[in-house]
Amino acid sequence: MSTTLNVSAATTNRAPNRAPPMPWVQSDRFLRVAVPAAVGLILLLLWEGLVRAFAVPEFLVPGPLRVAQALHEDFGLLMASLWTTLSITAGAFLAATIVGTLIAFAFVQSRWVELSFFPYAVLLQVTPIAAIAPLIIIWVKNPTAALIVCAVLIALFPIIANTTMGLRSVSPGLAAFFRMQGATRWQTLLRLQIPSALPCWFAGLRISCGLSLVGAVVAEFVAGTGGQGAGLAYQILQAGYQLNIPRLFAALALISLSGVALFWAMLALSNAVLKGWHESAHTQER
Repeated sequence: MSTTLNVSAATTNRAPNRAPPMPWVQSDRFLRVAVPAAVGLILLLLWEGLVRAFAVPEFLVPGPLRVAQALHEDFGLLMASLWTTLSITAGAFLAATIVGTLIAFAFVQSRWVELSFFPYAVLLQVTPIAAIAPLIIIWVKNPTAALIVCAVLIALFPIIANTTMGLRSVSPGLAAFFRMQGATRWQTLLRLQIPSALPCWFAGLRISCGLSLVGAVVAEFVAGTGGQGAGLAYQILQAGYQLNIPRLFAALALISLSGVALFWAMLALSNAVLKGWHESAHTQER
């Protein structure tokens, strides 16, 4: 009887110590979405109010409502151009991921290779793509392939740098243990270096996906290709020539939203891969 009373008393004493469940309004995931959305809505309302208050002509700065109207009116045209730009972006991002990862593997396997070729990777990063894009367009006869090459040159360096850093950032103790066990370079790469490099690799992918979109748009600006396969950059140029500024802003909004969507998609992918075993994914969720 006394044992039962003691258990009941212990249970009663522990019950108040339990933390109440966090309301969904105060949850971190809700705040990550609600706070930026609220700030964006306030900025849009302020933009619309200033345009109306000062009677700014739409050929200078259209209001958000006029931009939304232009997006609705030219939805088919802009979405077709967006698909073209995203196709180039996807091709450039895939090529940059494969090439950059392989180059990083080569740098890690040989110090001489890294010392010999890493400065040229930096050279690609600091060279203005607008300066060499005309040459690439001349050398590569296929217009789509030329645009992809231009975008790859912009998106390549973050993957090389981040992957190389990740492959080298292994625990010295684990590296010594693998050497003691007689592991080959291939075994060390697959079982130690690649798992250790995944957070840095995904960080490079998050940067590279946005740069692929920027590279695709810049290459389209330089190429100036039109017709049915025209991208959003061509629509921006045409809208500027025609003083159709609402369409220009609508195209810019689509590019910006696409870049944000690509970043969040890569962030979600990295969290899904790393969530079960790496602390960086848990840190991002706090």
